[in-house]
Amino acid sequence: MTSEFLSRVPGQNKSIEILEKFIDSENIPHSLLFVGPSGIGKFFTAVQFAKELNCGENSKPSIKKKISSLEEPYVKYVFPLPRGKNETSDDSPTAKLSEDALEQILGQLKLKRSNPYHKLHIDKANNIKISSIRDIKKFLSLNYDDIKYRLVVIDDAHLMNDEAQNALLKSLEEPPAGVVFILCTDNENLLLPTIKSRSWRIPFSPQDDSTLTEILTTYFSLKNDSAKKISLFSDGTVDNAVNLLENDFDILIEKSINILRYSLGKRYNSAFTEIESIYSDNNPRSLQLLIQIIIKWFSDTVRDKVGLEKVYFEKYSDTIEKFNSKFIDTDVYAIQNRLDSLKSLFNRNINLNLIIANIIFEIGYTGIRK
Repeated sequence: MTSEFLSRVPGQNKSIEILEKFIDSENIPHSLLFVGPSGIGKFFTAVQFAKELNCGENSKPSIKKKISSLEEPYVKYVFPLPRGKNETSDDSPTAKLSEDALEQILGQLKLKRSNPYHKLHIDKANNIKISSIRDIKKFLSLNYDDIKYRLVVIDDAHLMNDEAQNALLKSLEEPPAGVVFILCTDNENLLLPTIKSRSWRIPFSPQDDSTLTEILTTYFSLKNDSAKKISLFSDGTVDNAVNLLENDFDILIEKSINILRYSLGKRYNSAFTEIESIYSDNNPRSLQLLIQIIIKWFSDTVRDKVGLEKVYFEKYSDTIEKFNSKFIDTDVYAIQNRLDSLKSLFNRNINLNLIIANIIFEIGYTGIRK
């Protein structure tokens, strides 16, 4: 079949094909597990799937609008929330939140409704509360015989603790007819095996550069040239692209080149000062992006060495050619792997200065590695 709504999801053909087969067979699993990196279209696919299930030829146009707006009873949207002052598990998910927190949540939901690729940014929203899962039970208890399918979409499902997951499990074991759960996650290993065993796993892949460019121009109003340039460095996810934008992509590129030059020239103090200027606001994300960009630069050194066109740093060909002429036998792949492993340190509360030193010395010692 050619889906009216699922066909509008860019770049996830294999996942869409699986969902279309469910629709064709009229055998919809009661729980689906959408797995893949954050920012590649899992949420958008969930919303379009809800439309596909409910918006047939004779359906009212208002139904499509309600699903897009994440309105109950068509869609129950569950996502991480902050904890309110003196909040207990008996309180509703938002009962004890401050007015500022509620205003922020409403603002983020408004952005999410208008742009399905927008990532919710809610202060101190680190987990999905058990009270949110209990709210699902209330949602399921209501009878809507006139609605073909109701969807429960749980974003960042891996942020449920064991108590919340066990509470959800009871609903998954005996789901009401016409209810489909969609659990979106970029870390399925944090989900209980019993949750995963009751869900049909659908893998999602990072977008290719051209599709990501299309998403950025369509949903983030970027000019095509800017979107193409940023897509190259984004590893196929909208989240990475937005982070690059928010951290001033062009400046990050220039500073990355300076850091490479200083580090390779053993001017470590200058390299350290350059990196410090990037994370002056103590933003570890900017350091992760820096590592990502430097790894791309080393990829271009390999391409240059074998006579292929440089993909990422054509503007800085001189740095690449000088590197290859000076460090002929350097194991670039080993350097990339070591730099990539530094990303894991950000989740271990390790001092940022130590990570910076590691970045500089990994680059600086390339000349003596064979």
